[in-house]
Amino acid sequence: MPVYPGDPEVVLTPALTAAADGVNVLALHLGSQSGTHVDAPYHLDDALPTLDDLPLERFVGPAAVADARGLAPRSPVPPEAVAPHLAPGVILLIATGWSAHWGTDHYLAHPWLAPETAELIVAAGVRTVGVDALSVDPTPAADLPAHRTLCGAHAVIAENLRDLETLLDAQAAGRAIEASLLPIRLRGADGAPVRAVARIGPRQCSR
Repeated sequence: MPVYPGDPEVVLTPALTAAADGVNVLALHLGSQSGTHVDAPYHLDDALPTLDDLPLERFVGPAAVADARGLAPRSPVPPEAVAPHLAPGVILLIATGWSAHWGTDHYLAHPWLAPETAELIVAAGVRTVGVDALSVDPTPAADLPAHRTLCGAHAVIAENLRDLETLLDAQAAGRAIEASLLPIRLRGADGAPVRAVARIGPRQCSR
């Protein structure tokens, strides 16, 4: 599994087997930022909330999807790409299309949030942001300005999402979207892997 440079590698091995031990048990070795995961604000600063400090509303709720596809490698996502989708309490999902490069070296050349984009998101009252890329900042990065802005506002960041194109189509058809990014509740954690899912509602009627 691809991981951010320097993070623990993911290793899954049988610890027990039904044939030899009567049960199957898998041994897991992975970092908190492995695969599809969420970052708690504590990821950036010891003084910020840990994963178990955050309300459940940060992880489940109505979602809006911003279309940031077509950007060049390693280019910033501009504020205008997300502005139409910002509202307090919404889970903002940013579709860059970069999940198509999962498992390749090109996956590290993903688009990232411009500092002014992250600032606009926070100013709009959004406290959950997800991307279909390895990070909301460049990879690798000397500094993490988007992380610092979002985490400083006690926001949750979800990374390594996929299939956001399906949600873009549903949104364009006028269907409501609910996202769930619930992590394992780990005490004092900087983040954790999640099983990210979305529920697409029926077409909304206009009056």
